[in-house]
Amino acid sequence: MSEAFLINFTPQETRVALLQNGTVQELHVERERSRGFVGNIYLGQVVRVLPGMQSAFIDVGLERTAFLHVADIWLDRQAGEQARPIEKILHEGQRIVVQVLKDPIGSKGARLSTQLSIAGRLLVYLPQEKHIGISQRIDKEEDRLALRERLQHLMPEDEQGGFIVRTIAEGASDAEFQADIAYLRKLWGEVQNRGVGAAPPLTLYHDLSLAQRVLRDLISLETARVVIDSRENFHKLSSFATEYMPQTATLLHHYSGERTLFDLYGVEDEIQKALGRRVELKSGGYLIIDQTEAMTTIDVNTGGFVGVHTFDDTIFKTNLEAAQTIARQLRLRNLGGVILIDFIDMENEEHRSAVLTELHRALAHDRTKITVSGFTSLGLVEMTRKRTRESLAHILCEPCPICGGRGEIKTARTVGYEVLREILREARQFNNAKEFRVLAAPQVIDLFLDDEASALAMLSDFIAKPISLQAESSYSPEQFDIVLL
Repeated sequence: MSEAFLINFTPQETRVALLQNGTVQELHVERERSRGFVGNIYLGQVVRVLPGMQSAFIDVGLERTAFLHVADIWLDRQAGEQARPIEKILHEGQRIVVQVLKDPIGSKGARLSTQLSIAGRLLVYLPQEKHIGISQRIDKEEDRLALRERLQHLMPEDEQGGFIVRTIAEGASDAEFQADIAYLRKLWGEVQNRGVGAAPPLTLYHDLSLAQRVLRDLISLETARVVIDSRENFHKLSSFATEYMPQTATLLHHYSGERTLFDLYGVEDEIQKALGRRVELKSGGYLIIDQTEAMTTIDVNTGGFVGVHTFDDTIFKTNLEAAQTIARQLRLRNLGGVILIDFIDMENEEHRSAVLTELHRALAHDRTKITVSGFTSLGLVEMTRKRTRESLAHILCEPCPICGGRGEIKTARTVGYEVLREILREARQFNNAKEFRVLAAPQVIDLFLDDEASALAMLSDFIAKPISLQAESSYSPEQFDIVLL
């Protein structure tokens, strides 16, 4: 299966699309104003200890104090250290080194752990541990034993920490393992030195950017190329790849065409479709996807598909196509948690089994842990997909203030970034325009007058044309027009 990564850079956000056989399968978005904290290591200070909850609040320099539960406090089992109540471990004012496990969500602060880890391309370094672990996705026992023996042989004699071998390490050479070990040891040394004599709160280690994590975590043997639409960031990523993962450097390509990269490959259209409830099937059937706090429900309908044989065959073919589409939509929208699928009722047990098999086959390409429980007594398929990050809709949209939360609309910032992209697109198509006027809802215009004023000025300088703003109170939050003057 041939795959490619498309990386779209703007000063405000980075967007990454994974294409497999020309079809968009995954979308990742990282905004400079809201970069995640997961993986970051901080020197923090205990603000409050709560014995009743066996938890503590830690000041790590974020907007809200972070949360540390006693179960996330590392214990040196090899030294015989036993679990103790949190009030026996921590006290107010104490300095403590912690790592973020979960980003802040809503009114909750970040969740922390004192068990530290730093990820490389092939290995994850565990400075407090002494064992070697193997990714669960490497399931052959002989392969697991061989990898463990190789790593034990390659580890420096003075090594005090441990490692976890990542799935991508299958087939890696000894030289690649040694390079990853040296990189992680050097990085950990820098983290330790940064904290010596420092006062909390202090950031000791910041995880890589989205584009760098793509090179580190997502590139596989099937990856044919990584296309980057920013010359500056292409050179930065090339330098990063050459230094830390040279085997990926030849995959990087700079795109400098007139059309925007995401337009060229149809990614913008896929983003719009991925925000809708209804997903059309090629046969004429369709899916209805509803995402709630508790779960995601997916309803399969035949729609306009009437089939060519019996009614049972029509239902069977619709469900087979739906199984393939559902697997892709889960990745594309990054839907996690409990998922209920309501396939069209099938009386034939062989048809039910074939649909379930097709669903398993389609889900096998997903990097995220998935558990499928099969058909329930009500004819629903129950499954879970691990939550690794916010869903696409939660990143790009917000609850609608007009409908009271029954639906969602794009944020003013999302619409604003669409306006910037549209101006750039039209500037390339219509060179004769003397000025571009933006007509949009007041909240979008306010954004350009305040937070994104510099972004608008940068774009105006880039296209060498003035850009004026006009608020239209009658416009819906997502509506805008670009007028050429």
